Amino acid sequence: MKDIYEEKCKKIYWLRPYFGRRNNAKATSTVLVVVAFLFVYLFLFAARRLDHSMFSGHSNTKSQAKEVQDFPLDCLSWSQTLTCPKTYPTSHKNLDRSSGKTCPDYFRWIHEDLRHWKEAGITRDMVEVAKRTAHFRLIIVNGKAYVERFKKSLQTRDLFTVWGFQQLLRRYPGRVPDLELMFDCDDRPVFNIGKYFKRPNPGPPPLFKYCSDPWSLDIVSPDWSFWGWPETNQKPWEMTLKDIKEGNKQVKWKDRAPYAYWKGNPRVSPIRADLVKCNVNNTPNVDWDTRLFIQDWDKESVQGYKNSNIEDQCTYRYKIYVEGWAWSVSEKYIMACDSPTLYITPHFYTYFARGLTPLEHFWPIRETDKCKSLKFAVEWGNNHTSKAQEMGEASSRFIHEDMNMDHVYDYMLHLLTEYAKLLKFKPTIPPNAMELCSETMACFADGKWRKYMEESFVRQPTDMVPCTMPPPYDPSTLKATIDNRTRAIKQVEMWEDEYWKNQNLKH
Repeated sequence: MKDIYEEKCKKIYWLRPYFGRRNNAKATSTVLVVVAFLFVYLFLFAARRLDHSMFSGHSNTKSQAKEVQDFPLDCLSWSQTLTCPKTYPTSHKNLDRSSGKTCPDYFRWIHEDLRHWKEAGITRDMVEVAKRTAHFRLIIVNGKAYVERFKKSLQTRDLFTVWGFQQLLRRYPGRVPDLELMFDCDDRPVFNIGKYFKRPNPGPPPLFKYCSDPWSLDIVSPDWSFWGWPETNQKPWEMTLKDIKEGNKQVKWKDRAPYAYWKGNPRVSPIRADLVKCNVNNTPNVDWDTRLFIQDWDKESVQGYKNSNIEDQCTYRYKIYVEGWAWSVSEKYIMACDSPTLYITPHFYTYFARGLTPLEHFWPIRETDKCKSLKFAVEWGNNHTSKAQEMGEASSRFIHEDMNMDHVYDYMLHLLTEYAKLLKFKPTIPPNAMELCSETMACFADGKWRKYMEESFVRQPTDMVPCTMPPPYDPSTLKATIDNRTRAIKQVEMWEDEYWKNQNLKH
């Protein structure tokens, strides 16, 4: 029996690359220790009939006995069989229909992201082309998730991304249709629009990613950090929002330092390296009204991340957002402060960024000549404090309300639902795929990995209906939306040019 358990442990999909992250000899010994540990538990269970709740982290109190439809991690049952529990609901019932609202407007971009496949649909050949760069294939059949892994991602991106899909199924059991998709956990988009509409290609490959750009096919989905980013000490999104909300209360906006703040790693892109040149004392006799700080993640990890708490960074009137190698995870954290975001011209977009409006949610900053552009933005804000404060509050409200975890899950649900409608084949479970459940990933986890999974764990189906998907843009409305965005950015550039022209005349 020991050999059987050891073999099963070795086959646990997410165990090998993450919770046995040592050399092979140590990994093997870890598995043996885990197997022995499981047998001790099983022996105690048989001998003493220990309460199940000891292994789920909950005591058997009267108040908890009265809880309705609460499903904690069932690590005891899983440890006996190494198979997923069968007790979770398979349908979404007893819903509060009064909770239904229309989704935020940025959900309309789901239709645009899937527009390339609207006429011909998505064939299995198209999906297989997307496998070229994918880290994993996600399969959902009869409400259950399966994962076929191709390669390991950077850090734990794939682990927490898949964890997010699993929590979606727990939140909305039975609502996610059968589907197969390929997911790439790297930064930049892969498939150019023009190339894959030319014969003899099988058609445009649908690949899910964290960001895309106007010239790519890649389908954007929420990134892994919504469920936690252990490598940088970033908590799950729901907890982070609460922390930032408290952080916003520390210093009133008008009492905050009247400068533009940024903290990050400048080595990941030339754009960031150029930004650092705008730092105070970098140019003789010129203060660009910026306060820029270099983030050393290796040093932070050693020091316990004491200087990288997001909630402690809302003490400046203005926050700077700049992309890294592609989009930056920092985008949502920066915009959650009540301080206006000075948004350096982006090359990529996340799933929510297209819902942001210049001069309402952020102040646009030129990618070229950043220093002058930033100084003008700060000068303008300090001279128009009411308008600047309103902008900061609008962006913060967008993040805290339109991008809370309810809307994150609803976006995922609608995206997968619309995607599944386009499939021209019946999803099947590959031989190498593993059934996915929360126990598969969390029961062997430890440290921050386990902590963040527990904090983002969906214990029971929601009693709310998902928000109502808005209709697609009609061509004229979409064009007007893009034109208005461009017009607002051009307006800021005109103000900026006039400002610096007057400054030169004074000198």
